Amino acid sequence: MINAGYNKEQRAGVYVRQPHGYRAFIPKPLPPNPPVKVSGSLQTLLSQADYALGRLDGAILTLPNPDLFVFMYVRKEAVLSSQIEGTQSSLQNLLAAEARLFDPDTPGDVNEVINYVRAMNYGLERLAMLPVSVRLIKEIHAELMRGVRGGQLTPGELRTSQNWIGPAGCTLSEATFVPPPPHEVPQALADLERFLHTQDDMPALIRVGLAHAQFETIHPFLDGNGRIGRLLITFLLTEKGLLAKPVLYLSHYFKRHRVEYYERLQAVRDVGDWEGWLEYFLRGVIVVSEEATRTAAAILRMREEYRAKITERFGRAAANGHRIMERLFERPIITVATVRDWLGITQAGANNLVRRLVEIGLLKEITGYARNRRFRFEPYLKLFEEPEEAQP
Repeated sequence: MINAGYNKEQRAGVYVRQPHGYRAFIPKPLPPNPPVKVSGSLQTLLSQADYALGRLDGAILTLPNPDLFVFMYVRKEAVLSSQIEGTQSSLQNLLAAEARLFDPDTPGDVNEVINYVRAMNYGLERLAMLPVSVRLIKEIHAELMRGVRGGQLTPGELRTSQNWIGPAGCTLSEATFVPPPPHEVPQALADLERFLHTQDDMPALIRVGLAHAQFETIHPFLDGNGRIGRLLITFLLTEKGLLAKPVLYLSHYFKRHRVEYYERLQAVRDVGDWEGWLEYFLRGVIVVSEEATRTAAAILRMREEYRAKITERFGRAAANGHRIMERLFERPIITVATVRDWLGITQAGANNLVRRLVEIGLLKEITGYARNRRFRFEPYLKLFEEPEEAQP
């Protein structure tokens, strides 16, 4: 309930006119005042989200190698989160580039996606030594922006000039939203860090949802804020023990419901609607958790199906067929030379095995060339790709 005389529109912060005439938003420290009321539909969604996360955690642990599932989900998130920022690279482009199988048609922005993977892995490793903090966020930003578009905009450093959000090419006076001026940023981030580690009875998912929205409102860097904010969700879920493995990535949901995402964040700033944002956030957690749980089950079914096909059809070569398939989970795009090196066999022997794996549908040739052919782990990659990304 709103306190008597309290302006709900200022619940998240206030717009303050700056010396140059524009109005910038100064966020109030979390938690919101009056507090978020976790009841009704918000309470129901919170319970459903907790349950969905628990099911996902259990499903991941049934996989033969959960870390390979993490490997692919990290890359799927990198692609989707980067696409929200305008990159064109697909999951296949990323995997080929990581395998150093460069194609002249590969979008030039694939390095931005590679950086995202590196930043995420760096952050997950650092969590063992450092809590989610301003220091960690700055380190991750440096990894994300090094040597790519926007890399000249002080990677790892808080901004010292005003930024703004709005349609491409808009000026500061035309902006949809103007974050706090640079002198306000260090204190706003310090307040956010304090909130992240406050010991109270606030549900962990509510805290994570509030933190993401607050980070996006502060917008502390000149570039890369959206990607860092989405990474922050994963790091917090992992740090707070909500997931044993970092396999919940909300970029899929945010991209699919992008207009609502921005509208919900803006409604927090304009009218203090934290509850509306949290309902949107928790729906995303539920949807993405359920999708990932189904994907884990589908991987198990696919693996058993193709193990059976190899056993039935490969005769004495079945052992090598199984060895190739298990290696494909960590390197889903290969050449015949890859198989030759994995097994220590002749080029002709590798060629024969690859041909047989194509025949049963495990591999698919993707270049159309007679030489220098490449193959993808077709049934596996299809489980992770968006429909528009899937190969014809």
